Amino acid sequence: MDLLLKTAFALFAGMMMTRAFKLSGFKFPDVTSFLIAGVLVGPYVLGRFNIGFNTPEELAEINIISSVALGFIAFDIGSEFRAASLKQMGKTALVIGIFQAVAATILVDIALVLLSIKIGGDSLPIPAAITLGAIASATAPAATLMVVRQFKAKGSVTDLLLPIVALDDAAGLIIFAVSIGVAQAMIGGTINMISIILNPLIEILSSLILGAIMGFVLTWIEKLFFSNSNRLSMTIAFVMMTIALSSEEFYFGQIRIAFSSLLVCMTLGTVFCNMCEYSEDIMKRSEKWSVPLYAVFFVISGARLELSVFKYPFVIITGVVYILTRCLGKYFGASFSSSVMNCSSNVKKYLGITLFPQAGVALGMVVSAQSLGSEMGSLIRNIILFSVLIYELVGPMLTRMALTKAGEIEPKQPEHVHRERFKIKKA
Repeated sequence: MDLLLKTAFALFAGMMMTRAFKLSGFKFPDVTSFLIAGVLVGPYVLGRFNIGFNTPEELAEINIISSVALGFIAFDIGSEFRAASLKQMGKTALVIGIFQAVAATILVDIALVLLSIKIGGDSLPIPAAITLGAIASATAPAATLMVVRQFKAKGSVTDLLLPIVALDDAAGLIIFAVSIGVAQAMIGGTINMISIILNPLIEILSSLILGAIMGFVLTWIEKLFFSNSNRLSMTIAFVMMTIALSSEEFYFGQIRIAFSSLLVCMTLGTVFCNMCEYSEDIMKRSEKWSVPLYAVFFVISGARLELSVFKYPFVIITGVVYILTRCLGKYFGASFSSSVMNCSSNVKKYLGITLFPQAGVALGMVVSAQSLGSEMGSLIRNIILFSVLIYELVGPMLTRMALTKAGEIEPKQPEHVHRERFKIKKA
């Protein structure tokens, strides 16, 4: 299959799976349906019978779709940082965002180091435990945004959730850089302060600067057009251009200038929506345009989930400990810090649950963890792949449940009721 056919097949499989679940009575969020469709058409199920995606290499051929989709997801989240909402809850989101990320890291670190897991001759080295703790800080913005948008969630939990998910990227970068620097020092015996402190700070600052510049330029260019349809086309071009630029990196000795594509696109969205007078209408149009892109993204993500990790008992047990302690850290970290910030009872009870999903950012950190050595890097990779598999399938459902309990998602009426109403209106 070529790129176009693969993309069409992924979209078709995802949409049919949402219909199958709705007809069968299962109330799964669309993102969960997309992920399950991906697992089914991936290399470990139908791919074995030459149906769907047969090998990981075939999935790699459509990586560009995932990169573009993740960029638009970040752009959408950045649009939530409007000046009015930042004045109202900026400090609260900052405190909760940092505290819950640090709490998850510390709790996972303690659990994995103290447990000293030994099963079948395998063991978890302390540098690997420290690295896994850092990866625990990351939250998946894509799944969270999809659930919020699908069910049109509104309320105090949702208002804080999207800014916190955005801040989580920056907090996670710093925590991971410091932790992996310590892990490398434990292995090699030397501490590189440039890698631990300077490079992650440069990456965050560079991302903010690049995103802001692109946002200013886009706002100025939009004034040259008189149709919001044309402005939307220019916005799409700029998001894609920003994704491409953020993949570049430069070295000056040990100093690395790199960019986080998520952070760059979030900043682009923030600057654009605060400066451009046409942004509100353009973002509504962009949301409709990008829905199929998100569907393809999650189907591909589901197809990439490696079911082979289930054959390693050590990985499963370590993964279960990682999942449970990370969830406890996210939940109680968010609950405690929201109490300190005098948030509502709904925020204290339910915000932490919405921060459970984990995927893209964590997998990006896994790539960097390969610097600890092939054996340790492979162990970390398998543990995170197992946890991502669980988080991706369960996380969106927990997010929907939490937002429903908080009263921020209105119960949907059965489809036949909508059909009857449509017939009455038409008559």
